[in-house]
Amino acid sequence: MASLPAGVGWRLLSSLVLFLWLSAAAHAATHHHEWEISYQFKSPDCVRKLAVTINGQSPGPTIRATQGDTIVVRLNNSLLTENVAIHWHGIRQIGTPWADGTEGVTQCPILPGDAFTYTFAVDRPGTYMYHAHYGMQRSAGLYGMIVVAAAPGGPDAEPFAYDGEHAVLLNDWWHDSVYEQAAGLASVPMRWVGEPHSLLINGRGRFNCSAAAEGTCNATLPECDAPVFEVVPGKTYRFRIGSLTSLCALNFEIEGHPMTVVEADGHYVKPFVVNNLNIYSGETYSVLIKADQDPSRNYWLASNVVSRKPGTPTGTAILSYAAGGRSPPPTAPPTGPAWNDTMYRFQQSVATVAHPAHVEPPPPRAGRTLLLLNTQNKIDGRVRWALNNVSFKLPHTPYLVALKRGLLGAFDQRPPPETYEHQSYNIYDPPPNPNATSSDGLYRLAFGSVVDVVLQNANMLAANNSETHPWHLHGHDFWVLGYGIGRFDPAVHPATYNLKDPILKNTVAVHPYGWTALRFKADNPGVWAFHCHIEAHFFMGMGIVFEEGIERVAELPGEIMGCGKTKGGGHL
Repeated sequence: MASLPAGVGWRLLSSLVLFLWLSAAAHAATHHHEWEISYQFKSPDCVRKLAVTINGQSPGPTIRATQGDTIVVRLNNSLLTENVAIHWHGIRQIGTPWADGTEGVTQCPILPGDAFTYTFAVDRPGTYMYHAHYGMQRSAGLYGMIVVAAAPGGPDAEPFAYDGEHAVLLNDWWHDSVYEQAAGLASVPMRWVGEPHSLLINGRGRFNCSAAAEGTCNATLPECDAPVFEVVPGKTYRFRIGSLTSLCALNFEIEGHPMTVVEADGHYVKPFVVNNLNIYSGETYSVLIKADQDPSRNYWLASNVVSRKPGTPTGTAILSYAAGGRSPPPTAPPTGPAWNDTMYRFQQSVATVAHPAHVEPPPPRAGRTLLLLNTQNKIDGRVRWALNNVSFKLPHTPYLVALKRGLLGAFDQRPPPETYEHQSYNIYDPPPNPNATSSDGLYRLAFGSVVDVVLQNANMLAANNSETHPWHLHGHDFWVLGYGIGRFDPAVHPATYNLKDPILKNTVAVHPYGWTALRFKADNPGVWAFHCHIEAHFFMGMGIVFEEGIERVAELPGEIMGCGKTKGGGHL
């Protein structure tokens, strides 16, 4: 075959890439959704309770789209006495920071009786979620899943094959209302939310009716029947698993079926096999299973609490080999690994790295490092969580509007501290100074800069107690560079970072008495929350906010305003 003239091959390749890109753009679709948010009586675990629903459903409908598509959700707030906002968890909102759905950060809340339209692009394939981001409203049932298929023929095609797929949404559930929980957390002394009454799978669980108040529980309701996932013998299935628990770290298992982990938070993983999967609030995974067990019986899907002493029964669903068969398996549901086996969970975290064909190398170094000590403290007698002894509070005016319009009096202009006395602080003791301060200040990042964040876990107010914290970053994915148990040493541990094939994620766990290091590029103009995804912990101050490239943000839509200093035009 005759060789092509110099440069022609490259031009042909460039033309092919351009053609494929234009073809994908031409086929991009817009998906319109009309949602009514309302309270409805629901019995997800057989106990009747008011839940926040979307079109009468909890969980809400699964949004399905293809990479490059646009999602339009018109949200009508029919809660009558309650505001609302919805965050599209894992969607980076490139060019649409006002659609992130974070009340106090990117928008004013949607008032009762008002409507709001979220419009955003899904630029990456993968498994994502959505949920309320107003107060502790997520705990009331306002959540669902987002499934984005890879663009046909594109560079993000899945590096694995399967015959069918199922979506699994994990949650925890309380019979107390969100208002009761929030009031208890803000009380002196604090009234903790307690362990969840039930664990839900796709919005269904089962509470022991003998322990419920008379007349509130009905075990015969189809609404609380175990979900059934049908498989055909010999076929391979992808299970898209997401956790939107308000409190619990979970361990998920499909009885008798090893799981091959292939995706995490929308990024392909170097495949590894587990018998059960540790998953933290805000995380999503895809696993592959082979339906190769005895097809004459059914098998359990089980979710169990880990990282805190369980007080909640196993959440269950059914894997059915017989189409339409709903009979419970003949075995007891799996109980999972020991709840306090930190190293077991730590090892899964370390094993999660990028797929060899989909490695996106991180920048070799950061221009700025934030070393954040996570402690439990008190302010005016109230228990709070703090970073470097500062507990976060949301302003009344959304940061995005305040910064774009120069409303500098809307929040504290002093940035929070970037480090702490790491050489002298003993992470295994309760904080020597239990009292913290509060602030709504934020971290302003140079646009395009590379930032390292090291999250250091420590002992709580009570001795011998440190919890797992799943941290979620809005507007970005970050490289997970390393984990450790013990005190992070900035003179030693950066040399151990994984710069070869770190996984990109949007949510990551910080293990008890441990540290987690992550790196991201501040290249998405906007204002972005970074916080613990445990509902009570963020409510109690465990979070921070980043600003980057605010001058590059387009003109803000008027419907995100109407609160704080944005009333009446938003000028001082």
